[in-house]
Amino acid sequence: MDLERYHEILQFLYKEARLLDSRDYRNWLTLLAEDIFYVMPSRFNRLREGVDEDWAVDKELAELGFFEENIQNLRIRVERFYTGMAWTEEPPSRTRHIVTNVEVEDDAEPNQVKVFSNYLAFRSRLDGLPEDEDFLFGCRQDVIRKEEGMWKLASRRIIPDSVVLNAQNLSLFL
Repeated sequence: MDLERYHEILQFLYKEARLLDSRDYRNWLTLLAEDIFYVMPSRFNRLREGVDEDWAVDKELAELGFFEENIQNLRIRVERFYTGMAWTEEPPSRTRHIVTNVEVEDDAEPNQVKVFSNYLAFRSRLDGLPEDEDFLFGCRQDVIRKEEGMWKLASRRIIPDSVVLNAQNLSLFL
């Protein structure tokens, strides 16, 4: 992995966070590939079946997730924000997305990379009281592809660290 490509991917992730935090959701959609797969599995506590078993995170993920979306679903969610009918975003959330520990690996497909990162998303709503604030954190597994000279998010798998999400809703994008 060359440093120039790594820097381009970092800038892509930082731009995505900025667009989400500034509520520029329509421009955020332009960062997504038409065939995007955007998923957040739920997690459960699991005891090992034996002392020799590994502790693989994938064994703690349920088949039923918080969401599993494609570009059409994401467009509908975004456009709903602009209708005034999305009660979960009235008033709009104040968010801050922090992306860190970014690793970029070449993919078998040309012009495509695998990206592993950690995220922290903070959301404050209404009066900013503790019950109006959410902290969501975990890791992301992305595939980012260069299409017509632009990097596009082709897939994102969001793995929460929490088994129980105390957020009142999941209207924000991670």
